[in-house]
This record gives sequence, C-alpha cells and structure tokens, in this order.
Amino acid sequence: WVGWAWQGVSGWVRLGEAVLEMLSLGLLKIFSPIFVPPPDMFRRVVRQSKFRHVFGQAVKNDQCYDDIRVSRVTWDSSFCAVNPKFVAIIIEASGGGAFLVLPLHKTGRIDKSYPTVCGHTGPVLDIDWCPHNDQVIASGSEDCTVMVWQIPENGLTSSLSEPVVVLEGHSKRVGIVTWHPTARNVLLSAGCDNLIIIWNVGTGEALINLEDVHPDVIYSVCWNRNGSLICTACKDKKVRVIDPRKEEVIAEKDKAHEGARPMRAIFLADGNIFTTGFSRMSERQLALWNPQNIEEPISVHEMDTSNGVLLPFYDPDTNIVYLCGKGDSSIRYFEITDEAPYVHYLNTFSTKEPQRGMGYMAKRGLDVNKCEIARFYKLHERKCEPIIMTVPRKSDLFQDDLYPDTAGPDCALEAEEWFEGKNGDPILISLKHGYVPGKNRDLKVVKKNILENKPAKKTEHTAPAHKQVSSTPSIQSEAKLDEILKEVKSLRDLIGSQEKRIAKLEEQMSKIAI
Repeated sequence: WVGWAWQGVSGWVRLGEAVLEMLSLGLLKIFSPIFVPPPDMFRRVVRQSKFRHVFGQAVKNDQCYDDIRVSRVTWDSSFCAVNPKFVAIIIEASGGGAFLVLPLHKTGRIDKSYPTVCGHTGPVLDIDWCPHNDQVIASGSEDCTVMVWQIPENGLTSSLSEPVVVLEGHSKRVGIVTWHPTARNVLLSAGCDNLIIIWNVGTGEALINLEDVHPDVIYSVCWNRNGSLICTACKDKKVRVIDPRKEEVIAEKDKAHEGARPMRAIFLADGNIFTTGFSRMSERQLALWNPQNIEEPISVHEMDTSNGVLLPFYDPDTNIVYLCGKGDSSIRYFEITDEAPYVHYLNTFSTKEPQRGMGYMAKRGLDVNKCEIARFYKLHERKCEPIIMTVPRKSDLFQDDLYPDTAGPDCALEAEEWFEGKNGDPILISLKHGYVPGKNRDLKVVKKNILENKPAKKTEHTAPAHKQVSSTPSIQSEAKLDEILKEVKSLRDLIGSQEKRIAKLEEQMSKIAI
C-alpha cells in the first residue's frame, strides 16, 4: 500500500480500487481497528429548533386594506405601526402630512374620503403606538414637530387635526419617534439636527436633550428591555450605547459596518445588540455584539448584494429576528441562541411584490389558537397586506413553549419615577386564555406653570419615593384649581351680564307703567 501511495496519482487510484474490492468482499471488518471514525462524524447535521418549520402566509385579498396611497417620501422608516386595535399607515397628502388609522377589522377597499390624522404641515416620517395605551399614537414630521394623538375607541369618524400635545424642540425634521417600553408617557424623538430629546408627554416638557453625542444623522434608536439604556446607529458608522439620564456614552463601536449605506441597531432581551448594515463591498450584513466587549463582534453574517436597508423586527419571547428589506419582496428570519454561530438562519418568506414598508404586531395581538407567532402588515404601493407567521402544530391546545408570558399594556413606572432614576422590567401577562383589551384612560397633558422656577435637579437629592407621591397630586391639584378659577370667572361674567339685562328690563317696565 505504501508503495502504491509513492507512485503518485496512478498509485492512489490502485489503492482506491483495492479498498473497494475489500469492501465488496467484506474483508474490511478485519481492518476495522485501522478505520477509527472522527468523534463528530455522527453529530446531528440539522440543528434542533421548534421554529425550524415556521412558515409565512399572506391573507386572502378580502382581508387586505386596499386603495391606500402609501407615502413616497424618501426616508428609511417602516411607514406603518400596528397594535391589537388599529393599523396606522403614513400616506401621501397634499398640503401637509397625514396618516390613516384603521380598526383592524376594517378590511377591503378604503374610501378616498376616509378620515385621516392630518395636523402636520410637512410629510410624516415616523409613527409609533404607545405600548401602554392602544389609542395613543405619536408622529414625527418634516415640519420639525412631534405630535401625540388620541384616537377614539371605535376609530375616526372625522379627520383629526388637533393633537393632544405638540412637542417642539427640534430645528430640523424629526425622523424617529419611539415610546419608552415600561414608563408611562415617556417619548423619545430624534431629528436630522443630530439631537435626541426625551419628553414627558404628560407635561409636554423636554426633560433630556442629548446633543453633541452624534456628529451626523441618526439612523436608528432603540430602548433596551427595561428602558434604562438606548442604542443608536449613526451616519458616522458608529453604534453607541447611551445612558440617557446620565447623558453619557457607555460603549461605542466605530465602523460596525464599513459600508456607506444606513445601519440599524436594536437591543436584544439578554442585553446584546443586533445590527444590520453593509460591508465595504456593498454586501448586506448582520452582526451580533456584546456591549461589555464591543470591539469584536460575537458573530457576523453576509447576506446578499441588494441595496435595500434591512429593517429588523425582534420578538423577545422567542428570540427571533425578522429582517425586512425596503424594496425587497421577502422576509428572512433568524433565531438567536447561545450556541455558535449564535445567529441561525431559519427560513425566508417570499412574494412577488416589493415592500414599501412594514408593520409588526405586538405579541398580545396574535391568535394563539392558530399557533401564530408573528404578524406583519406589508405595504405595497396601493395596499396593505397582512402576513401571518405560524408554527405548525397538530394539537389545538395552548402551546406554552411558543407563548411564554409576554409584555402587557400596564406600565411599570410613572414618568416622574423614571426621570428620577428608577427602572422597572415590563409587567408580563399570560396569553393562555387570549388577550382581552382593557379600558384605556384618556391621555391628559398638564402644562406646568412657566413662572414656577423650581429647578428639577435640586430636588433629586431628596427621597425619590416621597417626591413622586407629592409631585403628581400637586400637578393635578394645580390643574383642578385652574379649572375652578376659570369657571368662577365665567360665572362672574355671566352674572354681570344678567344684572345689566335685568336693569334694562326694569327701566323699560317702569317707562311702560308710566
């Protein structure tokens, strides 16, 4: 055999023939000690996962929302926001910006005269539903303002042009709005002035201004699970992790993706960061990072050479990331685990039509009886098409492994508590018996007295619990006092006018009597 091996190619051929002959004669058993299989030869080739067979399915035409003029504005946002009650879609509007708010059941053709939310004077760039109130939505626009709207419980019956509050503080267009995940009435906005502002919507005040942190346009902002940190992706190719209350950058990675096209960065449930971007050769990439050691990625994957920006949608309950490229006709989904290579490709849902935008339903809005683990609202040029992601299961019983307790609509903190430094994890609910929406309370904005010059930072040294208890009632009592004073003034005016009228009538009666 050694002699054959030294004879070159012909020798190796003869050696192979000899082995085959031995196999046919069954003589290989004699030499079995020579052939020791490597230890990983019999390892499973296919990774075990309950989400390996997830499949997507578009609904029938009569369950779509037709004849909608989806916005053509050049901005890389999703243009659509969904919650268990409504779907909101940014649309083309002459003489300003507008978006549609449709109850989920109002499918079919949408009439051109259907009422819109139309208070902005420039095109709307981003919208986001409040996670703690299914009737409150925020919008950012090219007119440099952020507006917060209260939608009637059964949807719009007439166009809505008066917001609950207008938040003014940006000097350029506002392209990102996102609500705090656990604190009530805390809203973040980011504009093309490279400024991030965090608002207390309950008072209409800008309480945190993150300026001089980003030297260029901010592509994306995302809160972490409990809302104590934010991560941002910027045009300077840096991904930053920021503590907004301390106003300091905790970690940053330069050239997370080396390409010039826009990046996206989102927090995962375990605190890691998932990013999408482009390589130097314009290949689309996705990467996983640990903020504690952000210099080297945990994992990097190259996908394709398409030029559409990848919008990531994350499900913290199942640890699945869905990637929807603007202009693509597919949704790719990946499972994030602790095993290498950490980001595992699951499948791709493909259609013929490219997507202009995408809405993602909160977990509590899904149908648990059909093993639905995600629902997307795909925007076409003139249509919105729901796409349902399902795990095939034979049993009709509730699947505990697919639906762990998920974030509910109740907030863990009030705005004042969060600004004082407290953190709270999401309050979880079970979906075993389905989600039953509760009664949403109206959003009320109480403007503080401008003449009150008590600086907020000096009171931070006092006990936070006592401060929170005392601050909210004082604001409410001030508002009630203002209302009472207005009523008293109007009553005085009414009495005065009635007295004058009585005096005139008495004078006329006296003349008639004479």
